[in-house]
Amino acid sequence: MPEDGFRPMRRVRQQLSDRETEAILQKGVTGILAVNGDGGYPYAVPVNYVWKDGKIYFHGARAGHKFDAMARDGKVCFCVIGRDEILPEKLTDAYRSAVVFGRVRPLEGRELTDAAYALGMKYYPQPEAVKAEIEKDMPRLACFEITPEHITGKQAKELL
Repeated sequence: MPEDGFRPMRRVRQQLSDRETEAILQKGVTGILAVNGDGGYPYAVPVNYVWKDGKIYFHGARAGHKFDAMARDGKVCFCVIGRDEILPEKLTDAYRSAVVFGRVRPLEGRELTDAAYALGMKYYPQPEAVKAEIEKDMPRLACFEITPEHITGKQAKELL
């Protein structure tokens, strides 16, 4: 195991460049957030997110399984599938994906507002409507930031 604790990719020929991996994170619509859930079981949940300034931002509730797990253990894994095309004639699929290992933290104050605005603008680019929604939801709004510690991208060998 390397000093940083992250395994090298086994199929290194399929590894994407940093630029290609970041493009998947930038363009993705939904990511899968995996946390250390209850009883030692992994808990993975789809979330809308935004990739901004080398970090991942997403929103959620201030209570629940995901919130409790993140509060208990800030280590998370986040996956985005950038392409997933079934190739029935080859009995495989042509995929591109990005996996991020990092630490998550809840945001407050201006950081919370900025993250909520960035999220809103990604999915509904209407500045005034996004600001109004944030104001309305602020009492119960929670946003989180993942700071990556290790990022990899991979593609199917059919795409080489």
